[in-house]
Amino acid sequence: MQIEIEPARQPDVEAMLRAGEEFALNVYPAEECFLLDVSELDRSGVTVWVARRDGSALGMASLVTTGEFPELKRLFVHDHARGSGVAGRLLDAIENQARDAAAAAIRLETGDRSTAAVALYEKRGYRHIPRFGDYVDSASSVCMELTL
Repeated sequence: MQIEIEPARQPDVEAMLRAGEEFALNVYPAEECFLLDVSELDRSGVTVWVARRDGSALGMASLVTTGEFPELKRLFVHDHARGSGVAGRLLDAIENQARDAAAAAIRLETGDRSTAAVALYEKRGYRHIPRFGDYVDSASSVCMELTL
């Protein structure tokens, strides 16, 4: 498996973004979906990491470094690749990028019905924190932080 920084504007990455959005909108109301679109991922201060095997995209994640703390956004792994370590490898890349930039912590928001995601983050040492930023008034938001 290869994990590399790639542009957001490419067909297989955009397909993952659509799949992630479809999943989120099937579980949460639109007003509680805080998904960055391809144009927001294609900005300065945002890094998109893509996991591939034999050229095929398995998953992606991004790190937004324009706020007070770096924020993990848009972690997504295709169904057929779940359980094979893709999410962990993407998180390794994101966390190492933040460490290399001397960040004190990484924050993230996920939803209260995304129990597998919450369990993964907890296993990696992320701790629950009060809702922050755009998520303060979102009843379904679960915010977490990893101290680096």
